[in-house]
Amino acid sequence: PPDLCPAHSGVFQHMVKYECHFINGTEKVRFVLRKLYNREQYVTFDSDVGHFVGETPYGEKVAWSMNNNPEMLGYYQDQADTLCPQNYELSAPFLTDR
Repeated sequence: PPDLCPAHSGVFQHMVKYECHFINGTEKVRFVLRKLYNREQYVTFDSDVGHFVGETPYGEKVAWSMNNNPEMLGYYQDQADTLCPQNYELSAPFLTDR
């Protein structure tokens, strides 16, 4: 079909990155979520901070919305205790034994 809006002919990228940081095995675990749009990080969640932080004007709106949703905020706060230890158990033989 014909392009109805030539100004929107570019490529757009949305990326979500999940990171688990382990200190001394699973003694201290930190979960970090990063949301990026076109290589620009606009919002971050860090389990050590405990809430979303906006890094752009749009990201501040997203962070405010997510921080005001107790169910969603609780879900991401729990990831350091649920998702990360599972990943450590799967990855440890490949990473620590080398």
